[in-house]
Amino acid sequence: MINVRGTIRGGNDNVDVNMSPLIDMVFLLLIFFVVTTSFVKESGIEVSRSTASTAEVKEKASIMIGVTSEGEVYMEGKEVDVRSVRGLVERSLAEDPEAGVVVVADKGSETGDVVKVMDQCRLAGASSVSLAAKREGEE
Repeated sequence: MINVRGTIRGGNDNVDVNMSPLIDMVFLLLIFFVVTTSFVKESGIEVSRSTASTAEVKEKASIMIGVTSEGEVYMEGKEVDVRSVRGLVERSLAEDPEAGVVVVADKGSETGDVVKVMDQCRLAGASSVSLAAKREGEE
């Protein structure tokens, strides 16, 4: 039997779309966004920060450590012991050596607890250890 429709339209060529360049581009975009994304590790607790008129915004701070008014230390959403802060900061600095450490302390926390945490961060090799505060008039 003769295929009349195929002969009128100019042949029986099947047209298919090659998907591999599209898939390659999607993977390249995915890799680009994963590589350029910076991840910020939160302390995991909500504290009432002290106010300071000289408070500055810190651009590069990816390690956050929280200290509550009861002296509990939180890092990455989990309560940790003060003695384990050094190891955790060392591990985070191995992933990103340029990372800064920000200690987010409650205004009712003991100074000794905050100093212990900051000292452990310095012993871990952190070059930039800061104490978080909010600007005057900021809520």
